[in-house]
Amino acid sequence: MRLSTINLQKRLSTHLNQLPLSLTLVVAWLAGAIFLFSLAPYGFWPLAIVSPAILYALLVTSMSGRRAFIIGEAYGMGLWCVGGFWLYTAIHDYSDTPTWLALIMIALMGLGMGLFHGLLALVFNRMVGKQPFSFAALWVLQEWLKTWLFTGFPWLFVGYAFTEEYWLSSLAPVAGVFSVSFVAILLAASLVELLLRRSSYAIVSVLLLAISTSLWLVNPQWTKPKGTPDLSVSLIQGNISQDIKWLTKYQVETLKIYAKLTRTEWGRDVVVWPESSIPMFQDEAAGFISEMIEMANATNTTWITGIPYKDKAAFNASTDKYPPFYNSVIARGVEAEGLYKKQRLVPFGEYIPFEGVLDIFPSLAGSQDIKSYSRGSDQQSPLKVRGHNIGTAICYEVAYPDTTRKNAIDTEFLLTVSNDAWFGTSAGPLQHLQMVQMRALENGRWFIRATNTGVTAIINHKGRIVKRAPQFERTVLRGEIQARVGNTPFMLMGNYPILIIITLLLLLSYFGKGLTTLRRRG
Repeated sequence: MRLSTINLQKRLSTHLNQLPLSLTLVVAWLAGAIFLFSLAPYGFWPLAIVSPAILYALLVTSMSGRRAFIIGEAYGMGLWCVGGFWLYTAIHDYSDTPTWLALIMIALMGLGMGLFHGLLALVFNRMVGKQPFSFAALWVLQEWLKTWLFTGFPWLFVGYAFTEEYWLSSLAPVAGVFSVSFVAILLAASLVELLLRRSSYAIVSVLLLAISTSLWLVNPQWTKPKGTPDLSVSLIQGNISQDIKWLTKYQVETLKIYAKLTRTEWGRDVVVWPESSIPMFQDEAAGFISEMIEMANATNTTWITGIPYKDKAAFNASTDKYPPFYNSVIARGVEAEGLYKKQRLVPFGEYIPFEGVLDIFPSLAGSQDIKSYSRGSDQQSPLKVRGHNIGTAICYEVAYPDTTRKNAIDTEFLLTVSNDAWFGTSAGPLQHLQMVQMRALENGRWFIRATNTGVTAIINHKGRIVKRAPQFERTVLRGEIQARVGNTPFMLMGNYPILIIITLLLLLSYFGKGLTTLRRRG
């Protein structure tokens, strides 16, 4: 039996290594590209198993480190050029970039982000044992690195494909989205090992799946209702086109649209407007804001809105050219107070990286001061709304698991406001919504999401969409939300458990490979 397994491995290794590199790279690229269809809006989750399984099969056979790196890079390019193609809309449609240049920029983005999988493949080939545990550990490591390295771009995680597949996503409130990714990748690699007739790895995968399924069947309630009546909420979707949203001549019209949509909603417990729905600083819109607060107070309503916030109190005329300003959310009206300032800013969209470096160029000196938002502190108090604390996230910072987790501590429900008009009818806004579902599941909190063009939605503590508004319509989404208290294990421990596990696995794999090498030499 052992001999036949070795022979099978050798035959597979020979066949794969005899394939022309160009054909292998095409297979790797396509394997990365098909992963997109496991995510929203397509939701064919088996591809989240098939896609990495193909990469594992290409890497597990003997080959040079250079070949492994190139295969991993090809897979990563396919993943990002297709999975992240929604960026083309923002680059081409709203930045007036020529088609050819926009496509080159997408390709360069794919090339850069593909390095994560290229390095994964290289380390897998040269430094650790070639088996499912090290592969799954390296996969999670590269996903985690994307949440902070070079400011982070935490998109296209395998775990998101299982957001509504409770047999696996039940791990999310225990150890976060990375634990879901880990089990899925371990399963994918183990299936390849079964084809190689090495079933021992599959046993562990089945065990982890059994644990996840047990959690789903037992359905532990990590959090519980606060014991107060549900809050009625109205989420206002203005559907303001991105190409006119920031035009000075259209600002008053934008305010009129939101005021008109809200006219019938005063009297609800909470009314929420999306990100930057007031397209001017708070001092410039002071009169309008006062009118809205008066309406809220008169109708026993809490009003929450996204707005650029200029911090005049922090302005020092002797050292600063401009007061710092923030992408923010304010809560006003009945039983409401608080200001949240966005912590995770979009590079080149909300700030210029390497601030100060441009000053060496006379023609660009000071330009970043004009364009850049300031970062909010990571130690902000939650918004106060009708006796509840609200954890807040603005736009794509909800994609950062740990940022949302920290903002969720000592809160009863969660809020995110966004403007995904930049990405048109692409899959980007729907992938973004799927991440909000995962954050709700991880933290055991209801999430309300108000957006400019969609997807506006109400999501329960299990990550299920309770209600959603149609995209690209000027509308109001009404519903009720439930305040909840208590902490999920993920809220208490964050990513530390899964990071400790993958670190131990990689160390064991590294030293295990070294011992094997020594025995062979001996």
